[in-house]
Amino acid sequence: MSHNSSSGKGKQVQNVHASLSAKFRVWFEKEVRPRWVDYAFIAAFIILIIIAASVSNVFFTLRNVSNIFRQVVTNGLVSIGMLVVILTGGIDLSVGSIVGLSAVLAAGLQRYIPLPLAILAALAAGVLAGALNGFLISRFKLAPFIVTLATLGIVRGLIFVYSEIPQTPSNPAFRGILGGFIGPVPVSAIIMVVSFPLIWLFLNRTTTGRSIVAIGGNEEAVRLAGINVGNNILMAYIISGLFSAMAGVLLAARLGIAQPSVGEGYELDAIAAVVIGGGILGGGGGGAAGAFGGVLTLGLIDNLLNLFNVQSYYQKIFKGFIILFAVLARRKQR
Repeated sequence: MSHNSSSGKGKQVQNVHASLSAKFRVWFEKEVRPRWVDYAFIAAFIILIIIAASVSNVFFTLRNVSNIFRQVVTNGLVSIGMLVVILTGGIDLSVGSIVGLSAVLAAGLQRYIPLPLAILAALAAGVLAGALNGFLISRFKLAPFIVTLATLGIVRGLIFVYSEIPQTPSNPAFRGILGGFIGPVPVSAIIMVVSFPLIWLFLNRTTTGRSIVAIGGNEEAVRLAGINVGNNILMAYIISGLFSAMAGVLLAARLGIAQPSVGEGYELDAIAAVVIGGGILGGGGGGAAGAFGGVLTLGLIDNLLNLFNVQSYYQKIFKGFIILFAVLARRKQR
């Protein structure tokens, strides 16, 4: 009897240990393994700052820091829209073309209509392009990659239909305000920095935002819960188009000229920023704070390479490897 009792207690202890072991494995899979990637990028960011400060005397100057924030504005705004789309499980390859279209329209239309209307027209063009993407994807269940690849070419063609030559802003207020500074801080950088908390509030504190996040995690469950998946996907692509258009307008204001080819390849930087910040291609992870960190990381890399006169094609190679590493490291998170 005593032997049976001790044997029973032994089995209970083994069961408890097995249960704890299973719980530990589940915790390890859900918590530790995903987080080490984020810690790796944070460590890389800190190391980059230390290296930059050690090898360059101008890195921490006010002028260079201001220049970094001014240069990351375009990618920052495009990345906001890309984040929202990726959270739904989609992708938007047309963002670079939308940047180019809005930049050319904002700069060129000033000669014919008042400046505020020119800017609104440029933003409206981005919204319409995003709405076209969202409508085709949500209504006809087409693959986002194919749809946005097609609109990438369509929008780029429309740019050259509008103008084959660079457009120069004719209204000095355009550069003076949107391309200007408040003290040492660029106005465009302020707009970008404010946009990230706003999109965080949208994703975490609104019904539409939470639905967008949920769609990327389990679209079928969201549909069964009575949520209109199509409308939310449409909204995600409209947001992407709007922020890409904002990026184009501010880019034209900063440069003082809008080339028809501007924006080519910008989708790579946006995707890189999102995945560095924890975004998971295919949906299921990501956030505004992480995307902002990814934008700053890429901006720091670009600035550091520029300080050493490294050719731009090396930067593209480096960003490509970053995307591969981030996707591979997070392949089991979704």
